[in-house]
Amino acid sequence: MAIGDIIVGVDIGTEKVTVVVGEVNNFNQIEILCNTSARSSGMQKSKIINELDIMEAINKSIKDAEEDADIKINSAYVTIPGKYVTIVQNSITKEVKDKYAGISVKDVASGINQVRDIEIPEDKVLIDIVPSEFILDNGKTTDDPIGSISSLYTLNGQVVLAEKDYIKQITSIFKKIGIEVDGIIPTILAQRNLILDTNELSDNIMILDVGAGNTNLGIFEGSKFIYTNTIPVGGESITKDIAFVLNISEDEAERLKKQYGLALKSFIDNDNAILLNTCKDEKTTKSIKSSELIEIIEARIEEIFSLVNKDITTQGFKQNINNVILTGQGITTISKSDVAGKIILNIPVKIATGRLISTIKPEYRTSYALVRYIASKPFAKTVSSNIDSRKEENIFKEVLKRVKDFFYS
Repeated sequence: MAIGDIIVGVDIGTEKVTVVVGEVNNFNQIEILCNTSARSSGMQKSKIINELDIMEAINKSIKDAEEDADIKINSAYVTIPGKYVTIVQNSITKEVKDKYAGISVKDVASGINQVRDIEIPEDKVLIDIVPSEFILDNGKTTDDPIGSISSLYTLNGQVVLAEKDYIKQITSIFKKIGIEVDGIIPTILAQRNLILDTNELSDNIMILDVGAGNTNLGIFEGSKFIYTNTIPVGGESITKDIAFVLNISEDEAERLKKQYGLALKSFIDNDNAILLNTCKDEKTTKSIKSSELIEIIEARIEEIFSLVNKDITTQGFKQNINNVILTGQGITTISKSDVAGKIILNIPVKIATGRLISTIKPEYRTSYALVRYIASKPFAKTVSSNIDSRKEENIFKEVLKRVKDFFYS
């Protein structure tokens, strides 16, 4: 990245679209110029069910950002749910052009281009390349080999593919409001450096991001991106369960979830009475025990972790996971959710404590994480979003072109 680069990140969630605009300052850090959001219900269970709704929410949040930051935004980076992503591991060994001069930028670029040279299924497109490690001829491993004296190196990397139909749908939505797509990045991959502590970055970790409508999961072996997926259940499901079982409004159900949120009945200190104000089957107010409420919450949290457990077990990744890091507004406000996860997954679970998490408003963390990921992208040729006017192009083709141009060549 270069000083003055402006990066626009957009996250399309179940309840809202959020936008973060960041600029690279003189200290090579991201300075947030603005963050905006707009309500949206066009995405449900990671599926686009209403393109117009999403388009209007993106347009509003972009326009608000332009006004706040006093810029004209013509392009942005976008997150993609894990369910549409396939990760292909690839490894190549490359001879260095001049072993006495050290590994050059061109040597690395050539290696990255070779890693990406895989057979891509017709229904997939390449959206990212993650060079996870370089191994020199003396056996030393590094994440940045430039300048190292070595006659050759081995590059282990991940080629990140996405479903072509989803990419076309997303780019079409952005095109209709005159915004190009700079790149599309898996949600969990973007969040990794924001969510994890320094020691966790080198561990075998699963990140669980429980949002309103979905749970995104991602598995990393150190810097190696192994697997990602989306479970179509989240915090909103807990709210709806409470509203349905107790026959109250969703607004009251959400309030009760936040006020009495506990993941396990066994941790109840006092089984207090709770007065229900919107119960539809009573002429007057109705009272329940807090244990009745917590039983509803516990059942859905158990389902979330059970579905995650089934997925990672079926995929054969569970035995590789040392720790689970829990994040997301859908669950972290519910006390003892980490304990419930440990019981069901039989893996240590902790709430994310990344040092930057507390500095960012929860609703903007994913968009901010996306901006930080792009800004720190190794060996990138350019990362700045386009804030100058340019003629309209075929955006789907442009996405593929920008992926190719993302690295030095």
